[in-house]
Amino acid sequence: MAALIERSFKVLEHLIQYPEGCPLSALSSALDIPLSATHRMLTDLVTLGYVRQRERDGHYMLTIKLAAMGLNYLGTTGVVDVSQPLLDELAVQSGELVRLGVVDGDDLIFVAKAQGARKGLFYDTDMGLSVPLSCSAAGYAWLSTLSDDEAISKVSRQGLGKPENYGPKAPTTLAGVSAQIKAARKRGFSLIVEVFAPAMSAMAAPVRGVDGTVIGVVTIAGPLVRLTKARMEALGPLLQSTAHDIGMASRGSKHFRHAN
Repeated sequence: MAALIERSFKVLEHLIQYPEGCPLSALSSALDIPLSATHRMLTDLVTLGYVRQRERDGHYMLTIKLAAMGLNYLGTTGVVDVSQPLLDELAVQSGELVRLGVVDGDDLIFVAKAQGARKGLFYDTDMGLSVPLSCSAAGYAWLSTLSDDEAISKVSRQGLGKPENYGPKAPTTLAGVSAQIKAARKRGFSLIVEVFAPAMSAMAAPVRGVDGTVIGVVTIAGPLVRLTKARMEALGPLLQSTAHDIGMASRGSKHFRHAN
């Protein structure tokens, strides 16, 4: 039963990447699950309302049921309510994309955002996905609050990922990741240039709850042509101040109170 549940979630997680639908054969191959077993799982997920099959080509895609559940959960916990005004203000002042990531066990999940760019290049990404710890500003900010052993353990558990999927300066070894973590720890916030994606840069600061526990991170990300290293260093105090304010406001969220 546990294996079946794990496989079903892998199917759902894979389909997140294909909003236009994915054929049965491609899904089976990507997840290394027999075609017949994949088909049975998809049939069950369709029956439960989490997946639908498009009539014109038979491709499978997610319904909005999972998204609705996630939004409903965030609404009842108050995570977005306490953080959104502060994210909005930081977005206005930085002129870039601002996001809040929440610690969830061994994962870091983006749950809220605010777009500060009003013209020119825009940078935006999917929400609700687990943050790649080895090559993201958010990951480095969180890992910098942990011991070296614990940080590397979390990265090893998640894996480094394929270099071609990220920026040209993404670390390809644990030693490279460790260097980024140590730099973030010394600075008080992380700062990356062309690590997560080509021509993009980002920075992040940890959010600590009222008892000092790290409950998340706040990030600023944008095109390198605007968000230069000098610009990020200048934004550092503002980013850290916002992270502090969200931490102090966290007592207003059921989720954060539980995390604390």
